[in-house]
Amino acid sequence: MKYIDYKERKEQGTFNFPIGFYHLTHHAPRYHMHHHWHTHYEIIRIISGTFHLTLGNETRILNPGECVLITGGTLHGGIPHDNGTYECIVFDFQLLEKENHACAKTVHDIMTQKITIFPFLTDYNENILPVIRKLCHTLAEKKPGYEFATQGYLYLLMSIIIENHLYKECVYDSAAASRITSIKNVLSYISDNYANPISLDDLSKIAGMNPKYFCRYFKGMTERTPIDYLNYYRIECACELLSTKDISIKEVAISCGFNDESYFIKTFHKYKGITPKQFTKTEFK
Repeated sequence: MKYIDYKERKEQGTFNFPIGFYHLTHHAPRYHMHHHWHTHYEIIRIISGTFHLTLGNETRILNPGECVLITGGTLHGGIPHDNGTYECIVFDFQLLEKENHACAKTVHDIMTQKITIFPFLTDYNENILPVIRKLCHTLAEKKPGYEFATQGYLYLLMSIIIENHLYKECVYDSAAASRITSIKNVLSYISDNYANPISLDDLSKIAGMNPKYFCRYFKGMTERTPIDYLNYYRIECACELLSTKDISIKEVAISCGFNDESYFIKTFHKYKGITPKQFTKTEFK
C-alpha cells in the first residue's frame, strides 16, 4: 500500500475485531490527514492544538475536547496546527450488528444512510466526550477484556445518539453527490498515475469541469490547488520509498514523477522542511 491512498484500503484491526486506533503527534508519519475516504466509520478526538477538518463540502476548525464522527464513504482530510495531538478510531460499523438482532434495524438504517448521524457530536451533548475519551483510553491500553469494553462504549455512544436524536433522515442531493464523485475520481487518478506526467487539463477533464472552475472547486474542497496537491502526494509517496526501500534519491525522484533530481529535492524540502537525505536519517527510517 502506498504511503497514502485516497481510497484507503488498509485493514483495520482483525477480522473478528475490525477496529483500528491511532494516537498521532507531530512526529507521526501520517500526522497530516490527507483527503481520502473509506467504507469504515471514523471517530476523531482532538487532544491539544487545533485541527482544520474538511468533511465533504464543509471545513471547520476543531479545538481540544471536540470530537467528530465521520460516516463511511465520506471524503475527508485535515491538518493539525500548533503541534496538535489527536486520536482516531476507525471501525467497521457492522461490528455493532453481528449477532445483535435488537439493534439490527437501526444499524442497518445508518449503514444504508437512511439516517445520517450528526458529525460534530460534542456540539450537541455533553455526555458524548466522556464516552469517546474512555473508548480511546480502552483501545490505547488494551487491558485483558478490552474488546468487551470497546463494544460496550460503542453501544453506549450509539444509545446517546439515538436517545437524543443526534441524526437526520437523509435527503439526497444529486448535484453535491456528483461533485464529490468527481473529486474522488480525480484523487483516484492521481493515486494510480502519480509517477507519470499529469497536467491540469488532464485532471479537469476527469472531473468533467473547465480548468478554471475545477481549480476553484478543488481548492475549496482540499485547500490546495490541483497541482499543489499532486506534488504533495508525490512527496508522500517518496517518503514511503525512502522509509522502506534501499534505493537512491534519484531513483525515488523518477519513481514519484520527478524527472529532475534537484527539483525533487527542492519540492521535498518545501513540503517536509528537510531534504530527502535528512529524512532517511530520522527515527522513522
